[in-house]
Amino acid sequence: MNLLKEIFGVEKPLIGVVHLLPLPGSPRWNYSMEKVVERALRDAEAYEKGGLDGVIIENYGDAPYYPDKVDPATVAAVTYVAAHIAKKIDIPFGVNILRNDAEAALAVAYVTGGRFIRVNVLTEPMATDQGIIQGKAHTILRYRKLLGASQVKIFADIHVKHAYPLMKRPITESAKDTAYRGLADALIVTGRETGSPPSPTKVEKVKKAVPHTPVLVGSGVNENNITQYLQICDGAIIGTSLKIDNKTENPVDFRKVKKLVKKANQIR
Repeated sequence: MNLLKEIFGVEKPLIGVVHLLPLPGSPRWNYSMEKVVERALRDAEAYEKGGLDGVIIENYGDAPYYPDKVDPATVAAVTYVAAHIAKKIDIPFGVNILRNDAEAALAVAYVTGGRFIRVNVLTEPMATDQGIIQGKAHTILRYRKLLGASQVKIFADIHVKHAYPLMKRPITESAKDTAYRGLADALIVTGRETGSPPSPTKVEKVKKAVPHTPVLVGSGVNENNITQYLQICDGAIIGTSLKIDNKTENPVDFRKVKKLVKKANQIR
């Protein structure tokens, strides 16, 4: 059984993003964890009822993001939300703590029953709007070993959105390093920014470079391109296109979820 089927129970899983409202301590925090949880549960349930195979919880509303370590209130808040989601849905969930606090994401996933984390920068330095962010492979793999959290898998971006690699080299070389030296369990390919799709050629090159590592598309997936991507990769992480009016900060549109799943099932 391959890794993704082991986690999600299906080939080529579709994973919905639960974009959290601003959390305590962030500039747009509105002082209501009740509202944060209410929205998160609504979106997670809409994804599950619409037929998606998993969700990933992300502190999207906390911009501008810390480049590395977030504050304790953020970790506490994401843990609180994840615990509520874990009780409400039956599909697997993961955690991403922006911009690149992989240790915090791993800890949250481990204690709440999450099955995977997303790490924006696992290997090689990236120039981002938060400054230069260094790879986390050497710390996160050791931390996972220390916790005994081998069941929490690491999904790592390569040449992640909203960033540029400081080393000018093909994405295929970065993919090989992330998979074989950074020991990522799965790779994620994105476009240039949130909601922007990567070129199918780019995805295909990455898949050919690491044929035994799962490759997911992590931005810009929608009803119109889902079948094309699923023919060349192993799954997709979807958020913006499934929101009301295609706005990332809006609630999930259940009807859009149903339509996308129906389209994807034509080739799954």
